[in-house]
Amino acid sequence: MLEDLAKSDKLPEPSTEGVTDVLSEEEKAEAKANAGKFTKFYAEFGAVLKEGLGEDYANKDRLAKLLRFASTTSDTVSVGFADYKARMKEGQEAIYYITADTLAGAKNSPQLEIFKKKGIEVLLMTDRVDEWALNYLHEFDGTPLQSVAKGAVDLGKLQDETEKKAAEEAAEAFKPLLAKLKEALKDKAEDVRVTTRLVDSPACLVVQDHGMSTQLARMLKQAGQAAPEVKPVLEVNAEHPLVKKLDGSVHFNELAHILFDQALLAEGGLPADPAAYVKRVNALLV
Repeated sequence: MLEDLAKSDKLPEPSTEGVTDVLSEEEKAEAKANAGKFTKFYAEFGAVLKEGLGEDYANKDRLAKLLRFASTTSDTVSVGFADYKARMKEGQEAIYYITADTLAGAKNSPQLEIFKKKGIEVLLMTDRVDEWALNYLHEFDGTPLQSVAKGAVDLGKLQDETEKKAAEEAAEAFKPLLAKLKEALKDKAEDVRVTTRLVDSPACLVVQDHGMSTQLARMLKQAGQAAPEVKPVLEVNAEHPLVKKLDGSVHFNELAHILFDQALLAEGGLPADPAAYVKRVNALLV
């Protein structure tokens, strides 16, 4: 039974023999009847189930039904993919998620701003294993999973034509400024572009659709494993006063680097040269 399993001192090994058999059919039925027992079980063994997505790939769809996460509508780790799908907005075409080191970091990420504005739920994934596990799960019940920190935001039917037109006009008007930012940040950023995902923040960092996230790269390095150097894409909010201030500023280079480093801090990273960042900020404060 789940209660006995949750009290076990031995954590099941994430192997192809063990992961999918952690819950028997009888235990799954009991979990439905008694959510409290499943919550207790999941707190102990949720990471093992997630590891099973890669270790027991043939049964990943069965395992996916058991996974639970916090979300922008619930701080508790209680939202399953099926729960999320049942609440999706009309016209929504993907299950959106974000990975972060902490719940606070996920909830307050600038990358969530457009989703919060439109009332679109986003799953908040804060287990160290989450990003690795999702390399093996790309959809749930026919609906693709989409990281809000990868690729350009395309909300499809949830974004009206006026918004799309405004974004295209802003991108065209900002071309000269974007070219200057790309040059100033060529050693840090793969690209610089105008974004539609920001509402209140001046900038954020994302990676290309199939690129390794900066968070995963940091985790690999912290674990002493080889990780490729990740050059993120800097997305800027054309309506933010700080971004508008860049144009024609005598402090353009300093502001460009501050903009990038602040976006890096907002996603849980640290500037490559913290002392240089502090020096730049202090120079603008006096």
